[in-house]
Amino acid sequence: MPRFYPRDYNPTLLMKHVSAPAWALFAGAAYWGVIWWPYRLLGQAGLDGLWATLFTYVVACIVGFAALRGAWRAFTKLSFFSVLMGASIGWSNLAYVLGVLHGEVMRVLLLFYLAPLWTVPLAHFLLGERLDRTGLSVMALATIGAMTMLWHPELGMPLPQGLAEWLGLAAGFLFALGNVLVRKLHDLTDGEKSLVIWAGVALAGLVHVGQSALPASRAWEIAVSQAPLVLAIGVTLVAAGLALQYGLSRLPANRAVVILLSELVVAAIASWLIAGESLRVRDWIGGALIVAATLVSAYSTRPGTS
Repeated sequence: MPRFYPRDYNPTLLMKHVSAPAWALFAGAAYWGVIWWPYRLLGQAGLDGLWATLFTYVVACIVGFAALRGAWRAFTKLSFFSVLMGASIGWSNLAYVLGVLHGEVMRVLLLFYLAPLWTVPLAHFLLGERLDRTGLSVMALATIGAMTMLWHPELGMPLPQGLAEWLGLAAGFLFALGNVLVRKLHDLTDGEKSLVIWAGVALAGLVHVGQSALPASRAWEIAVSQAPLVLAIGVTLVAAGLALQYGLSRLPANRAVVILLSELVVAAIASWLIAGESLRVRDWIGGALIVAATLVSAYSTRPGTS
């Protein structure tokens, strides 16, 4: 049986050395577990997902340029991998939005949350990370938890069927690729990486916003009328992005992606409390498995494992 904790496990040392990156990742994941609500409010106001994504990430870029002193230098030292990171996460965000807008949400979510499976080979080839028995156990536990929460027998096997589902699968792969590249870019600070990512999402939205049925003039009018909400989302995207970069840059990719799966748990609870959606028994079971995988991942990450 794999050991889920180091031989010299000490809770005090654990909290001192690894809790900050783990908690930062959890905070970022929790944010994404509730961000659907303000975006849903923008949707109710008439602003669709493409325009909402573009406007909020433009705000994030502006705030990032103003608040992160010197982070703009990231664009003066762009490399193949930094451009690939920004493009990967940018198009991941856009593909996810388009997938859930035009397809069966549960199938798109299920395909997106196959991201942990892509992380393993990507981290091996790009970072040289080795996956031990504990890591394999953690990945299996997290994947089973995600499948338990998202599985709908009537929807069939989680294989892409149609453009929306291929977008969901692509979003998960690009998300995994971007998160692995975050750890590879040692020459960029957390703020610089975040700024490149926000710019990547904004650029992806700009390139594809022509697919929206909402005219630009009308989208701008709605955005102005909802300015406090648009600004609030943009500002909090900066905070969540920095938290994610802090955690992703300091934890092995195959551990970090497990912690990010806690977004599912937060989203399920938020939908219950905010939207009045009921939690099923399998939601609680799947959530418990993901939480367990997250805790095992944190406890098995030794100081200096980065």
